[in-house]
Amino acid sequence: MATLRDIKRRIGSVTSTQKITRAMKMVASVKLRRAQERMMRSRPYAHSLDELLGHVAAKIDRSLHPLLAEREPKSICYVVVTGDRGLAGSFNANITKRAKSEIDAQIAEGKSVSTITVGRKGYEFFQRRGYNLLEKYINFFNELEFNHAQDIGELIKSKFIGEELDRIYLIYNEFKSALQQRIVVQQLLPIMPRPPREEKYHIDFLLEPSPSVILDTLCPKYLNIEVWHALLESYAAEMAARTAAMDAATENAQEMIDQLTLKYNKARQAAITKELSEIVGGAEALSKA
Repeated sequence: MATLRDIKRRIGSVTSTQKITRAMKMVASVKLRRAQERMMRSRPYAHSLDELLGHVAAKIDRSLHPLLAEREPKSICYVVVTGDRGLAGSFNANITKRAKSEIDAQIAEGKSVSTITVGRKGYEFFQRRGYNLLEKYINFFNELEFNHAQDIGELIKSKFIGEELDRIYLIYNEFKSALQQRIVVQQLLPIMPRPPREEKYHIDFLLEPSPSVILDTLCPKYLNIEVWHALLESYAAEMAARTAAMDAATENAQEMIDQLTLKYNKARQAAITKELSEIVGGAEALSKA
């Protein structure tokens, strides 16, 4: 049976842990607000660029531009975006599980599959399991900048144009709300722009210079923006998941403290009762003597 000293030590240990989880929740909440602001600013631009590219790409033969050209997908690559750290609930596990499922399905069909991991957790997961890792990017989410997306975009663009890769997918967590994230599997290359929306009144765009020249500028920019947008979404989703996880950990710690305090009080009361019984018993023995 645990002694009063043991129970008190456990209460102190859980209290210290609770202070840490509460502090981590506050830090994650501040980072979430900042990440959410950056993400929301990027969404309209990414969606508008996607729509514009759809209008332009609809006017030419896809095979005329190297980033739009489709070919038989013999060699496939998955860009998997996870976090660099844990303590975010099932955030990283959900992504790696989904990515593994997608990769294993392609391997089962006889495809050559490689992986580019963004985030330490994804890198560690696939490295331990012996998957083909093409490149890794770790430890930049705390200082996330657009040049990180450009580096990733340049790598996959060169691999695709050089026909080392035939199809490239992006897997990441999309931020839906502070309590909800959605896993997205998106084809990056060849680029599949959003088809033009059906409009009530037909609008004929005049393109100057030619559509092919415009696509030479739009396609690389689109690729970088899509990667950048995914990084922002993933980081905001990670901070939301960490905030929720630390909030749950703080509440669980409080429940454990309450239970241990009750146990401590019961043990202390039992000890006091035992001491009183011994005193009374000793006093009666002396009086009879």
